[in-house]
Amino acid sequence: MEHTSMHVRIVPMTADHLDEVAELERICFSTPWSRNMLAEELDNALSAFLVALDDSGKVVGYAGLQVVLDEGYITNVAVRPECRRQGVAGKLLQVFLDFAQGNHLAFLTLEVRASNYDAIALYGSRGFRSAGRRKNYYEHPKEDAIIMTKEFEYGTETADTGTAGDGV
Repeated sequence: MEHTSMHVRIVPMTADHLDEVAELERICFSTPWSRNMLAEELDNALSAFLVALDDSGKVVGYAGLQVVLDEGYITNVAVRPECRRQGVAGKLLQVFLDFAQGNHLAFLTLEVRASNYDAIALYGSRGFRSAGRRKNYYEHPKEDAIIMTKEFEYGTETADTGTAGDGV
């Protein structure tokens, strides 16, 4: 779990952050997204990418979200190794959780390496639960992904307002 809290500012990712985010991808992932892939997400109306900036303005973490209808897919969460366990990922994740609730998303979901116990614990502490496994999802090394999902409930008042036969 998180030990200390690092002061960061969470802001939307811009083209100015691409070099640092691409570097973070190379540091954190065995199959990193390229700078061009990240740049394409800036123009994707369904995507929202955030960066966590330290007091000097350096990118110490980032996260990506794609929203399709009322479904949220967290595509990336990465934090510089020397900045981990200081609350950075939790702060990025909280922005997406607040967004999901504010926009009435049905759920947020993500994949995480089965051996990434710290990330699994973080997501679990925020209400995500294991929803399945993707065999051999990751390469280098080959490993399963745990699918983790957090569902949002918005009361039964909206679910029971239709009449019989609606949508059939």
